[in-house]
Amino acid sequence: MKVTKQELETNVIQLEISVDADEFEKAMQKSYLKNVKHITINGFRKGKAPRKNVEMLYGEGIFYEDAVDFILQDTYPQALEQENVDPVDRPEIDVKEIGGGKDFVYTAKVTVKPTMELGKYKGIKVKKVEHTVSEEDINAEIDNMKERAARFVDVTDRAVENGDVAVIDFDGSVDGVHFDGGKAENHNLTIGSGQFIPGFEDQIIGKNIGDEFDVNVTFPEEYHAKDLAGKAAVFAVKLNGIKKKEYPELDDEFAKDISEFDTFEELKNATKERLEKNAENRTKREQEEAVIDAVLAKTKVELPEVMITNQVEQYVQDAKYRIQSQMPGITFEQYLEYTGGSLDDFKEGMKERAEKDVRISLMIEAVAAAENIEVSDEDIDAEIKKIAEQYKMEEEKVRELINADQVKESILPGKVVDFLVENVKIS
Repeated sequence: MKVTKQELETNVIQLEISVDADEFEKAMQKSYLKNVKHITINGFRKGKAPRKNVEMLYGEGIFYEDAVDFILQDTYPQALEQENVDPVDRPEIDVKEIGGGKDFVYTAKVTVKPTMELGKYKGIKVKKVEHTVSEEDINAEIDNMKERAARFVDVTDRAVENGDVAVIDFDGSVDGVHFDGGKAENHNLTIGSGQFIPGFEDQIIGKNIGDEFDVNVTFPEEYHAKDLAGKAAVFAVKLNGIKKKEYPELDDEFAKDISEFDTFEELKNATKERLEKNAENRTKREQEEAVIDAVLAKTKVELPEVMITNQVEQYVQDAKYRIQSQMPGITFEQYLEYTGGSLDDFKEGMKERAEKDVRISLMIEAVAAAENIEVSDEDIDAEIKKIAEQYKMEEEKVRELINADQVKESILPGKVVDFLVENVKIS
């Protein structure tokens, strides 16, 4: 096999690959053996016609397609390795010479991974990121727990107040004509929530159970139903009930009811530890992002568009899998339609993120190569142990299920980022 490499443009090369006629003949014979079972020629049982008879009747080109596929499967990867070519997309194949006992010659035009030019990445200044937990943060989290533990109780001895839940029947009309979606019975409306048209909830305050009254409102100009936007409406309302939230006392019983802890003090301490751990993780993540952004700003690379496109397609596949897992029976396209978007909108919205992610990936590879950062057997063992503990599996079982190369690929970025964080000046 003879290979000639030619650079056509930035990040695009062409390989001309010449395969000996003998090798192509082997591929032709392989193609014949694959296809002869489907061929019938008079005088021979189906699938038993000799190759020379088939070629005399149909021409040798009948076997070209599969023969070319067999040759490409063998020779294209060899040519990439021989010429140290790292492609980022499928090649564009063009056959130049085929058959007739001659060498098989083809060209492969392919986009290759660009070379990233690293700037200074050690000793650069990066602003310090720090997130802390205050007593107010802890109390706010406890208040959230208190809110979730609240229950509604009926109120019978007073009128509706702000913050109550009013249980109402309502029937709306515009110019005396009732409209779709404007009627309901025993609807729970939290007064002050802003769930209904502006002014609706205010007119319920002060009403008593059993009261029947009209609520006069005007639909906003930007209302989603265009036929109602900006129009005055009258709702006939009946108040069926009033409920208010009743909150638990923040004591040991509260702790026992909502957690595994026996005392409120234990619950509060555990809450503090959890929030501090979250703050620590957030600090680490955002500090790493700041370092990556600082290093990335000093790099230069000309990205092939196909790398961005491929990354966006990966986001699409990830999103499809996520929607399928979380919402069985709903396709990603249906989900986008429900949320007012489209697949094209999603892809367009992902381009900027995709470009950054591709740049980060190339930067990490470049730093790893420049600093000889590699993933050791000890790193792999530690990662396997971590996975085993996470999924409560035996380590040997994990080794059987995972791909070692993929594990290496997942570990390397973390090692490079750790190196970068250790070698910048946090100020």
